[in-house]
Amino acid sequence: MRKTTYQRAAREAIREALLLDERVFVMGEDVSSSTGLLGEFGPDRIRDTPPSASSFVAAGIGSAVGGMRPIVEVSAADAGLPTLDQILTNAATLRHMSGGQLTVPLVIRMVSGRNWLAHDIGGWYAHVPGLRVVAPATLEDARGMLWTALEDPDPVLLVEHSSLHDTRGELPEDTRPTDIERAIVRRAGSDVTLVGYGATLPVTLIAAEELGQRGVAADVVDLRCLLPLDEHTILESVGRTRRLVVVDEGRRGGGLSAEIAAGVAERAFYTLEAPIERVYAKRTDTGTRLPAPAEVVEAALRSVG
Repeated sequence: MRKTTYQRAAREAIREALLLDERVFVMGEDVSSSTGLLGEFGPDRIRDTPPSASSFVAAGIGSAVGGMRPIVEVSAADAGLPTLDQILTNAATLRHMSGGQLTVPLVIRMVSGRNWLAHDIGGWYAHVPGLRVVAPATLEDARGMLWTALEDPDPVLLVEHSSLHDTRGELPEDTRPTDIERAIVRRAGSDVTLVGYGATLPVTLIAAEELGQRGVAADVVDLRCLLPLDEHTILESVGRTRRLVVVDEGRRGGGLSAEIAAGVAERAFYTLEAPIERVYAKRTDTGTRLPAPAEVVEAALRSVG
């Protein structure tokens, strides 16, 4: 075990990918500075681009179709919204439109939460069929998700919330590629299911700790993959606890919490012993505020009665 940060773990993942596969290269605005890998790998594999996200995402799509394994970095996801056209109408559809003849093994790293708007970018892109959208919330996932994503034949959007970048912890020396298909239970409990992802996972774990001190055992599910959703793991947990609280980075309308709540209501309605609770981001005078642990605790206590 060694101490590191989330941001360093993500950088190590990029370096390992570059070492393992000569087809891998990194492209984006000022990536030579953000990765610190230009000196080791040179400008052919660490490619700084002009500040035009739609252009370099399009170049990444073309190189992926041509057999390369690009990692395209969009350092501020809100500013990268012009890339939606390239991602939605090209990257996500080429396999279908070509009858399976073309694949787009592209990884796009997006950092959300860097400005006052703080939109839930992962939740937005989770509406796009043909993509895989993942949200690493732990050091292990920041280190292990990238290689798995690069092996996927379809485009993968890897969304990192900026509030996680300075997270410190211990990371095993032999961190392995991370599963990007299934959610994982981060804390076992039998009284209430708490579902979180990305920046809401630490909030949810803090809430679970406080609930434990009050005699309520929370089962904490980390979604990890937002598209497609691992409904099986969520339903398994709800089957044990019979209660559900969803903690969402996005706002109330049209977000992931709504999709998860609707899915559980459709498939496990008669299992539930209390209404489904949702805790979501709030709009304030200074922007958008992520859910607080106290709000999650309050919702869970309402659920257990």
